[in-house]
Amino acid sequence: MTLPRSRTSANRSGSILDPLPSRPAEGAVFSNSWPVRTGDIHPDRSLRLDAVARYLQDLGFDNLEANGAAQTHPLWVVRRTVIDVVRPIIWPDTVHLHRWCSALSSRWCTMRVRIESDGGGLIETEGFWININPQNGMPSRISDDFLAPLMTTTDEHRLTWRQWITHPAPNTEGSEFPLRPTDIDPFDHVNNAVYWQPVESVMRMHTRLRPEPYRAVLEYIKPITVDEAVEIRSVHDTEAGTAWFVCGDETRASAHFTKPPRS
Repeated sequence: MTLPRSRTSANRSGSILDPLPSRPAEGAVFSNSWPVRTGDIHPDRSLRLDAVARYLQDLGFDNLEANGAAQTHPLWVVRRTVIDVVRPIIWPDTVHLHRWCSALSSRWCTMRVRIESDGGGLIETEGFWININPQNGMPSRISDDFLAPLMTTTDEHRLTWRQWITHPAPNTEGSEFPLRPTDIDPFDHVNNAVYWQPVESVMRMHTRLRPEPYRAVLEYIKPITVDEAVEIRSVHDTEAGTAWFVCGDETRASAHFTKPPRS
């Protein structure tokens, strides 16, 4: 089967091929630091992708608390996460995370996070986050007070959503991904960080992307609940691959990993 090809776009909805926006020279950048723990790493001591995803969650909540917005904007759903591993982070180490807005609209935004480490590691990320109304579960308008600091780091205020990984899952038998009660978040869905575990397993088993720099992209289409049977279907060669999370005949998420784009 031929691997899916990336589609280009003329606007900020972007594509898998696009480099991530650079950190602005000024504006609202939220920063925090913490040590890498042994529960975050592979046997070779490199930082796992699911740990990176948890770091992004934790930093986002820290950012909400620091801005006094944890009560007014408590619920956000991630639709896509991009992780560029430029230089791997190796335990023991301390990471320094910097978060800023790279594009926005009235109900969603993309948030860039740069993860640097004292040991010289560097991971660049971007997440597409949607503000959700806790009462009806629908996308909700971001308040003017919340938007104000976001607008200090980007001139793109008409961000649109476009799915990057559009190739359908292959009609082949995949591998089972058994879910555990500990994989479920407070909304009875599989936590977004958990999806990275089978994605990285496929990448490590079937490609030669490591230890070279690589990009991994994960798009969330529809939540998965703990009582569902999940199958991972994948196609890959030595330099790229795609994985799909399939429940029955329905694709719930998809991931693509490849060499990073050139700046």
